Amino acid sequence: MSKSREERTYSLGEIARHVGGELSGSSDVAIRGVAGLDEADADELTFLHHPKYRPALATTRAAAVLVAPGVECPDHLAAIRVDDPYVAVTRALFLFDPGLPEVVGVHPTAVVADDVEIGPEAGVGPHAVVEAGAVVGARTKIGAGSYVSTQAALGEDCYLFPRVFVGRGCILGNRVWVHPGAVIGADGFGYARAEGEYRKIPQIGIVEVGDDVEIGANACIDRATVGKTTLGRGTKIDNLVQIAHNVAVAEDAALAAQSGVAGSTRIGKGARLGGQAGLVGHITIGDGASIGAQAGVIGDVPAAVTVSGYPARPHGEAMRIEAAIRRLPELLRRIRALEKGAGKEREGRDAP
Repeated sequence: MSKSREERTYSLGEIARHVGGELSGSSDVAIRGVAGLDEADADELTFLHHPKYRPALATTRAAAVLVAPGVECPDHLAAIRVDDPYVAVTRALFLFDPGLPEVVGVHPTAVVADDVEIGPEAGVGPHAVVEAGAVVGARTKIGAGSYVSTQAALGEDCYLFPRVFVGRGCILGNRVWVHPGAVIGADGFGYARAEGEYRKIPQIGIVEVGDDVEIGANACIDRATVGKTTLGRGTKIDNLVQIAHNVAVAEDAALAAQSGVAGSTRIGKGARLGGQAGLVGHITIGDGASIGAQAGVIGDVPAAVTVSGYPARPHGEAMRIEAAIRRLPELLRRIRALEKGAGKEREGRDAP
């Protein structure tokens, strides 16, 4: 069985107090949700966080807007003035978040081994499977159709959305969210070439995930060949990310969608990978480094350095190279014109 928190409305006065803003307008106006400037209705709150969207203030249907001090608003639009509208809207969204569907108890269709340890207030959803020797922490929820393999351990207050796979012996810390279709602990891509064919290398390690990690839909984190593949505390993994065997990701890193990390690479604390970035194996990404979208990283990246392009270079250098490449067609035209003029000059000298 599952249930969600009931929807409710808040007055503008309540919202202003919640986000720590100064209200211009009636505090009694009822607000039922938050929406963008173009989509908001007359009973919703909107926000302006970038100057280029300022013209939309004149046409929005919203009842009120979160804006920075000094931004003029139309007379029909109440304003909550805050230092950072983007941060303020994240606080407002928590008021209207319906919360996760609550999974209560063990569903009759779930298959749970007799020796599984299930903590207080934990839940196992319809058709989920929890194999022998697994541990499910207090208040942890396992969504419909998910699979928790033998000897796996889930910490407290975790939430596995439907169709999540957690492999043999893998460990999740506390407050880990795993979105639909994610796979934690599939075999790593390990093969040895022998006698003209690929031979599988048994993958006997595990994945260990720290506290407060969130793993996006259809992400894949491979188990280690031996030892551990690790995700540090607070790390955020986007949808469709691939992390190979024996990769170690430190605390508070962020990997955007479709990025891929090859085996045994080390990613430092607070490092960031843009969408579709690709990292070869056995390299080190330093603390606080940033990898641009679609970058191809083939060597170590020092701490606090931003790289982009392929092969990845310091971002400023990569931009200069890109600018030079864009000038190549014009440079080629000029060279051909010069060659043509030089050719005619030679013909003139050679004429009898």
